Amino acid sequence: MKNKIVIKGAHVPASPLPFSPAILAGDYLFVSGQASVDKEGNIIKGTFEEECRRSFENVKTILAAAGCSLEDVVQVRNYVGKQEDLAAFNAIYREYFSEPFPARTTLIGCLGELLKFETDVVAYVKK
Repeated sequence: MKNKIVIKGAHVPASPLPFSPAILAGDYLFVSGQASVDKEGNIIKGTFEEECRRSFENVKTILAAAGCSLEDVVQVRNYVGKQEDLAAFNAIYREYFSEPFPARTTLIGCLGELLKFETDVVAYVKK
């Protein structure tokens, strides 16, 4: 695609892994999976609630670097490590998203032991 723009910035979490934090393609911004990491990509361990909020805060940082906000998000994919964290996830999710809620997918038990939560989003970039 000719018009792919990689979203980067001083506050955007980086990773030594082979992926871009986000790609702007046409009217859509695709944000890669965000976990509980610092801006250098180091995993920051914590409670489920801490890791979940840090992941969403990373998403907010990337969206802001692209001139967007959570209000522009049209799809959210969530990866919750353990079933018992689902209620906490749904409560935290409502702190970040409100009606009309984005389309959403949530998978449970798919992260192994390294992470408790990860999320990725797609945002519509208004022209």
